[in-house]
Amino acid sequence: MLVKRRAASAQRSSLASTLAAAAANATGPLDRRTFLRNSGLAAGGMAALGALPLATVKKAEAGPVDPDIEVTRRKSICTHCSVGCTVIAEVQNGVWTGQEPGWDSPISQGTHCAKGASVRELTKGERRNKYPVKLENGEWKRITWDQAIEEIGDKLLEIREKSGPDSVFWLGSAKFSNEGAYLYRKFAAMWGTNTVDHQARICHSTTVAGVANTWGYGAMTNSYNDIQNAKALMIIGGNPAEAHPVSMQHMLRAKEHNRAPFIVIDPRFTRTAAHATDYVRIRPGTDIPLIWGMLWHVFENGWEDKEFIRQRVYGMDEIRAEVKKWNPQEVERVTGVPGDQLRKVIELMAKNRPSTLIWCMGATQKTVGTANVRAFSILQLALGNIGVEGGGANIYRGHSNVQGATDMGLDVTSLPSYYGLAEGAWRHWARVWEVDYDWVKSRFASKELMETKGIPTTRWFDAVLAKPGELDQPNSIKAFVTFGHGGNTVTRMPEMRRGLEALDLLVVVDPHPTTFASVSGRKNGTYILPACTQFELAGCRAASNRSLQWSDPVVDPIFESKDDYETMYLLARKLGFADQLFKNITVDGTKPRAEDILREINRGGLATGYTGQSPERLKLHMEHQADFDKISMRATKGPCEGEYYGLPWPCWGTPEMKHPGSAVLYDTSKHVMEGGTTFRARFGIERNGVSLLADGAYTVGSEITDGYPEFTMAVLKKLGWDADLTADEMAVINAIGGESVDQASWMTDLSMGIIRVALKHGCVPHGNAKARAVAWNLPDPVPVHREPLYTPRRDLVAQYPAMDDRRDFRMTQLGKSVQARDVSKDFPIILTSGRLVEYEGGGEETRSNPWLAELQQTMFVEVNTKDAERLGVRHKSDVWVYGPEYNSKVKVMAFVTDRVGTGVAFMPFHFSGHWEGEDQRDKYPPGTDPIVLGHPVNAVMTYGYDPVTFMQETKVTLCRIEPA
Repeated sequence: MLVKRRAASAQRSSLASTLAAAAANATGPLDRRTFLRNSGLAAGGMAALGALPLATVKKAEAGPVDPDIEVTRRKSICTHCSVGCTVIAEVQNGVWTGQEPGWDSPISQGTHCAKGASVRELTKGERRNKYPVKLENGEWKRITWDQAIEEIGDKLLEIREKSGPDSVFWLGSAKFSNEGAYLYRKFAAMWGTNTVDHQARICHSTTVAGVANTWGYGAMTNSYNDIQNAKALMIIGGNPAEAHPVSMQHMLRAKEHNRAPFIVIDPRFTRTAAHATDYVRIRPGTDIPLIWGMLWHVFENGWEDKEFIRQRVYGMDEIRAEVKKWNPQEVERVTGVPGDQLRKVIELMAKNRPSTLIWCMGATQKTVGTANVRAFSILQLALGNIGVEGGGANIYRGHSNVQGATDMGLDVTSLPSYYGLAEGAWRHWARVWEVDYDWVKSRFASKELMETKGIPTTRWFDAVLAKPGELDQPNSIKAFVTFGHGGNTVTRMPEMRRGLEALDLLVVVDPHPTTFASVSGRKNGTYILPACTQFELAGCRAASNRSLQWSDPVVDPIFESKDDYETMYLLARKLGFADQLFKNITVDGTKPRAEDILREINRGGLATGYTGQSPERLKLHMEHQADFDKISMRATKGPCEGEYYGLPWPCWGTPEMKHPGSAVLYDTSKHVMEGGTTFRARFGIERNGVSLLADGAYTVGSEITDGYPEFTMAVLKKLGWDADLTADEMAVINAIGGESVDQASWMTDLSMGIIRVALKHGCVPHGNAKARAVAWNLPDPVPVHREPLYTPRRDLVAQYPAMDDRRDFRMTQLGKSVQARDVSKDFPIILTSGRLVEYEGGGEETRSNPWLAELQQTMFVEVNTKDAERLGVRHKSDVWVYGPEYNSKVKVMAFVTDRVGTGVAFMPFHFSGHWEGEDQRDKYPPGTDPIVLGHPVNAVMTYGYDPVTFMQETKVTLCRIEPA
């Protein structure tokens, strides 16, 4: 939201006069760079052209550029959202002085959003953490790194001795590189806990669970670029115009070039909806009825892809039975969407195939998040839109490496590459790490806890405040170590503050202090360690489309900041397991090499095909970006010819096998060595007498022309293909399999011989199965509608109740008992939240950037025009927004608009630094407070968690709004 500051004319010269002056001062023909430099655009951007001076924001100044000093151009990747835009940095004397977008990038193609255009500011560091500090008697005291590591390490060891390893919560980051995320998960394993998590828990954990339980892998199936092949687009629960702006170019090209219908479904008329050919306003929390209402029309009219379903989908008949309940009248009663409009949009999807379905956190951050994702996936299966170019389930991840960090197992439910926590998974990674399995086991309080999901980031404070006997572990959480994560990103913030205040130790490792360091009443026991940004270290990150991109440092870490790898090394050395953690990773002094960490990932990440993306191949892709086609993402010339940009996983086998990566998951129209894949056979081969294997569908060139199970030694022997294994490969397989060598599988064979042989015969190592429309291992095998825990539609609760109270993730999860509390009379307005283009995530980083802070200075709540009139709320006046739990309240500006429907309010989630009407600026370490502060929306967001992942509910609760 851009708020017009004043009606008067701009105080600086107009764009026309600026450009005229630039032309007049030129002494000869102007090339592009000279034009930009002379006009002021190169140094100052749009802020130099028309931004007005503001009382609360200091004018943003560009850094000095000395024409006499040589300029070095370095290529990197934007550290904000998951699109993966290329940044060209211009560096002089080790200082980042200029910036351009990466014109050759096949992803961003010379474009930036507001955030990407201003990333250079991150390495100036005016509001960065500059040196280690600790909180003593309420005052921040500067200390040395040595002192910090000694004191933190001593306290951690004391807590471990008294309360056990599970009494420390390790929170990682989607801002980590892949190497940092992997190393942090390995660190937690060697500390002895599965209570290690990151932002995916609160953005796309339900996506991972939903799509992985449908067809095998928890990731976006196609790519941003491939959307240009779509003949129709539907976005539900996403606002890419603000959250992923550069991705919009691909969507708009599909709309324009293909005349593709562009359908946006959202409770709020967003900037994305402004581009739509069809906008559908939905009541928050009714995604499943909407999807089943669409499928009702599909089945009634015979629009489904019957042959695709027969060959490649299990359980669609059970879906039909549920869908029959959702006729147009019932759908309109529950969702508010007129039947005629719903029929129109699904007919557009059905008759303009391939059609793509795009979603983001508006769909996932729900008490039914996993079920929502499953319903979306089933819709695309019914239409035959999976495994085809221009189709797919295109899931937009949030932070720059939230996909990669999840792939790396930075998660309370899994080891790297989604291996889970069973003994076989631990033995596999112990072999990769070349440490004894029994030593790893000895680090845990018990084998049972070693194989039990940890406590997630959505509930860590409940584990701090838990009474004896309330947790399925020996003791409560006593210490919290967090790298790169905002403290205002979880719901129920009043309880979160209580949890912070009850901790014995809080350690924040971050370029910025984050809300964790400022929101509570802590007086002692808090440490802040300055981390450098991803522009100051080497490593790779995975964009939403599964492409990996390598980045070398643009500049060295500024001030006393250290990179994530070095900080983990120093902590591990103090805690006594650095030798095991870095056994096969070169450490130069105290600095581990990122390339060696990636090679270890390549050695062990067989299950997802994270094995072929060596540092050398990724660096070659970055060097030759111009060789890649801008739609197919495949190199048409040069040393990478035939490979897909960034080697999107699965990239099977060793780097020497030269697999090109897989651009479109589950695409059987290509040979497996050309990126073809099938649905993964991870749920067995039969269910209730019905085959789960594909029926006559297979990748081009496969020697098995039907479905088949995942590859093991037993399968190779049955096929007679075991003779293709080399002696060296058999030696590794025999060492791993021992007496049960037939059970050695493609996921545990470190020689990668089983994978190599499968590929040789044109087969996909993970097998060839049907996707599951019915997921019998989930609480709702067929997705069903459940009213939000806080709903104004009390007439629907009995018919569509929440789940029963239950236990999981080591604690109680409430459902019906919360929903039974009717607060709708006192809190009558539905509250939802979302993103702004100017800020990202918790916002501490972007609200500290003067270029961005100038654009959006005020936290606000959007209130419908009719509601505002009824409530006596004036546009731009202050209001109190009250939540139904903990007497919570926030004071914000009212933005009166019809973007939201009647009875619905919207707030962005990027703000913090105010609490219950009070400014908290003086609680930040001096000089690190963000430029813009505001109340966090999660202070009034309420209880509610997805039963599969403990994803928090941030999109549907109730509130009351009153003039302040």
